[in-house]
Amino acid sequence: MPNPTFGLHAGPAALRRLLDAVLSVGSELDLPTVLQRIVEAATDLVHARYGALGVLDESGRHLAEFITVGVDDDRRSAIGALPQGHGILGLLITDPRPIRLPDLREHPDSYGFPPNHPPMTSFLGVPIRIRGEVFGNLYLCDRQGDEVFSDVDEEMAVALAAAAGIAVDQARLHGRVGEMSMMADRERIARDLHDRVIQRLFATGLSLEGISRADLPPDIRERLHRAVDDLDETVRQVRSSIFELEERRIPGRSLRQEVLGLCSDAARSLGFEPIVRFEGPVDAAVDGPVADHLLAVLREALSNVARHARATQVEVGVRADGGGLELVVVDDGAGVDPTAPRGDGLRNMERRAQGAGGSFAITAGEPAGTCVRWSVPTR
Repeated sequence: MPNPTFGLHAGPAALRRLLDAVLSVGSELDLPTVLQRIVEAATDLVHARYGALGVLDESGRHLAEFITVGVDDDRRSAIGALPQGHGILGLLITDPRPIRLPDLREHPDSYGFPPNHPPMTSFLGVPIRIRGEVFGNLYLCDRQGDEVFSDVDEEMAVALAAAAGIAVDQARLHGRVGEMSMMADRERIARDLHDRVIQRLFATGLSLEGISRADLPPDIRERLHRAVDDLDETVRQVRSSIFELEERRIPGRSLRQEVLGLCSDAARSLGFEPIVRFEGPVDAAVDGPVADHLLAVLREALSNVARHARATQVEVGVRADGGGLELVVVDDGAGVDPTAPRGDGLRNMERRAQGAGGSFAITAGEPAGTCVRWSVPTR
């Protein structure tokens, strides 16, 4: 907490700087912007040449983020990996109390700086707390004018850290409200797609099917059948979009996105980008190991097309239903002899399917090309 004697130690100019800094960090609701404002305000407040804000990870023992001021992008890139919270930086993590050093290099816990790191001497560090829990730490180095940080500098940094904790908490709450609003929008869109769009598509399809039974010329009847097939495909795609809106994805992983990324990468060797279609709750129904197998099979299938098929088009389909996952890769290339001996790549695809209790088949495409079909149970 701020020192109650702060007003006695600080002059009017210092108090004005503190007030400006508090107003600055409290004027934003976007969390990344708030964090950047905090370290910038703290650096200006105590006339530090360098400043950083280290955000702790969930364990509270390491740094998950490290926002800096005073080090340009080129120098930051040359330094390399961001610090994890060892040495002097770790002091505030293990013992979250303000610390002030005239020369951090002389402290017994000091580590040598990594290559390309600017030299630093005087040091001031204070924790930032949110509702009693340490959120992160402010690190300030090299008071300008070759001076060491004073008692007043420490008191102002502590006071700003208290205001910063409130600002971060406010930004977090604002972010949660935004997420809740977005989830409500997603649910509304999914409901509208199901209750309105799909029902209208079904009604249109049934109407066209009824018309196709009438005594019509063959070409008209064929066009109606194609239109009904197109509507069925559209319904499948809309259902897939509904699943995507409703799914609760595991943070950091989406099989849909990984499939799309892999296909996008394959475009360089294929000369074109594959067409990708999803059906069903692909992300929600598939666990990590099964997803890894599917991606490996897809990677091998696309590689085979690029090396051997001389294809001009590839379609990738991923379908998940109540009990299984299916991958289908179809190209319009030179085709394959299903009776020919299988190479290592195809044998690996088959082993991955069999190991998961599934199946693998490679057949001639219609009217040309190759169809690879790989499926495994998910329950």
